[in-house]
Amino acid sequence: MRTERVSKPVIPVRPELLQVPGLSVTCDTNRMKAHSSDHLSQEDFLHAVLQAHVHTAVFDFDGTLWPGDAGSGFMHWSIDTGLLSNEAATHLRDRHAAYRRGEIGEIPICGEMTQIYRGLTDVSVQASVVNYFKRHVQPLFFPSMLNALAGLQQQGVEIWVVSSTNSWMIEEGVRELGVPPHRVLAAGVVVQDGLITEDLLQVPSDQGKAEALLRVGLSSPDAVFGNSVHDIHMLRMARLPFAVNPSLELAAYSERHGWPIYYPEKPL
Repeated sequence: MRTERVSKPVIPVRPELLQVPGLSVTCDTNRMKAHSSDHLSQEDFLHAVLQAHVHTAVFDFDGTLWPGDAGSGFMHWSIDTGLLSNEAATHLRDRHAAYRRGEIGEIPICGEMTQIYRGLTDVSVQASVVNYFKRHVQPLFFPSMLNALAGLQQQGVEIWVVSSTNSWMIEEGVRELGVPPHRVLAAGVVVQDGLITEDLLQVPSDQGKAEALLRVGLSSPDAVFGNSVHDIHMLRMARLPFAVNPSLELAAYSERHGWPIYYPEKPL
């Protein structure tokens, strides 16, 4: 989590990179077929990923590396443990209910679920995140996804993680996986003198995921892994897009565009 506003050169977002027609999948392995979707076995998935000779790989977090939603999970944890005041908890419950009714979009609610911690210390939220992650997320990582990520790291591949969940959670989630904080692009707010503000830095979701990658100079990542329609824009940027544990909408989109589909084994 950043501790102050930092002026950075911003790479202009080129609209044509966000509106690419359906891609054809190509790969230097015999196990992936171009122009038609494969439902890959675990063996074939790992072979396809680790034999593709990639230099950069981008992972979504929730639903891709593990089956749950750490954003909403931590929201309920924050309410149940008293991290949030009663007033803040009531407000957040109401806003999240409106989101479930379709009255609030994905990006606004993810932003609000990060801003809700304004006035708290950065240290207190980080400590709560660590407790939640170790109890409710870490035991449920997909083993084959961890194997794929570790195998890519052993090959020297640059790993990035992009998520609309708050950056406290995602940075903690991938810390022990060897992904440094500067390669995490997640929902974040300004932290000033140790206190969390409501000033949003970014909320990477939908087209915002592609824009976040473009801002750090990744216009054509070699491989991208995502599980929902909110990942489509960044999947479309990749030479090798993988639909992992996909929602029905992403599975249908992947079938139409010939993207390989992989359903990981359930965590033990």
